[in-house]
Amino acid sequence: MIQYVLIAAFAALVTFVLCLAVLRAAHKWKLYPEIRTRDVHTRPTPRLGGIAMFFGVVAAFFVASFNPYYRLIFANPGPVWAILGAALLIVVIGMADDIWDLDWMIKLAGQFLAAGLIAWLGVQIYSLPIGGLTVGSGWMSVAMTVFAIVLVMNAVNFIDGLDGLVAGVSLIANGVFFLYGYLLVRQISPSDYFSLSLLISAVVCGICAGFLPLNWHPAKLFMGDAGALLVGLLMATSAIAITGQMDPAFIEGPDRFGRTQLIGAFIPIILPFAILVVPLLDFGLAVTRRLRAGKSPFSADRLHLHHRLLDMGHSQVAAVLIFYAWTIVISVSSLMFYVFQPYTIALTFLIVGVVTCTIVTLAPLGRRKRAQSTAQSVPEEIAERLDIAAYDPLDEAANTLAPDAIVPEAVVKLAERIEIDALENPRALDGHQNQRALDGQQKEDTR
Repeated sequence: MIQYVLIAAFAALVTFVLCLAVLRAAHKWKLYPEIRTRDVHTRPTPRLGGIAMFFGVVAAFFVASFNPYYRLIFANPGPVWAILGAALLIVVIGMADDIWDLDWMIKLAGQFLAAGLIAWLGVQIYSLPIGGLTVGSGWMSVAMTVFAIVLVMNAVNFIDGLDGLVAGVSLIANGVFFLYGYLLVRQISPSDYFSLSLLISAVVCGICAGFLPLNWHPAKLFMGDAGALLVGLLMATSAIAITGQMDPAFIEGPDRFGRTQLIGAFIPIILPFAILVVPLLDFGLAVTRRLRAGKSPFSADRLHLHHRLLDMGHSQVAAVLIFYAWTIVISVSSLMFYVFQPYTIALTFLIVGVVTCTIVTLAPLGRRKRAQSTAQSVPEEIAERLDIAAYDPLDEAANTLAPDAIVPEAVVKLAERIEIDALENPRALDGHQNQRALDGQQKEDTR
């Protein structure tokens, strides 16, 4: 465990230092694109963090190759070179897209090429740990591997829309998956805890931790498509390296602390998807939405889950923390199903976590309802004078606002004050009207 922590810390340090260098160079030579309509940030920000993350990966693998604890991993260098080659290819494609905005078909072709390189040189899904199921042929194994890697790459890339979102979610997901893999490898090989999958997971945790300080809101540096696709590629490869090459008979052994039970038997294949449930959900909704509209599944829009959280009224930081919370609840509960017997503890954690996350996620809707209710309850002429008629969904003034328009904090507070005062003193509405007029006059005087 200590060796993995050390290599993760080294990857984090290298990535952080290189991010500082990339940031300085990007500002010196103005290597940042213009702000797009779907972007949340308001000032031009470099998108070249993926370069630093890639070299953090290379540096970590280079140092690990000299560590005798990892000798078995580098005894067969083919898969390692395949991963690094695919990572280089995907970073180059991502950088080109960040700079020139490539056609989606070119990006997708590059993704399939990178995934094919990994599958062709040895990291494949040879078996599925359910009921002793094995993949029927070599070509089927390659096809399943390529599809899984491309799917995860795009799922991770799709949620890259808020400061710290991808780096934090990936750090949490890979941390949980590392713990799962470590426990699993201890059971499979008690004398040697070192595997390619765990090394990849540790390195991904490191580069995400090293990048996150510069990507936290307000972000100074973005990872861009290069970084998001790189993280997705490594996450998928790590899951395939351990789950897809596992002996199915191991999972069904009678001494594997409860994995003969129904839920436990499915955990080895469920958990890799569980840690990615948020990106995969956003990806699935986005593709369905765009195909239904007759558009390319990879066309850009502003209807991702993180955009919807902002439109509901959450701040950027709150929206990111909500994503973190959902990732923690789902991934940790999946790991707990694997570890604890019986499943009462894991099930309790899952239920409490889901209920709590749901309440926090939907909290702004309650504030919106209060504002709408107040706008409907006061006389029409007063609501118009107080500038809250637009928040009455039954009023013509509401046509000036989108259904998911954010209710400003000032309007919410005004609505709450009106609601309270109306109960105590119906004549207080005139006072609010006068105060509103006075506030407006003070703003004009300030200008």
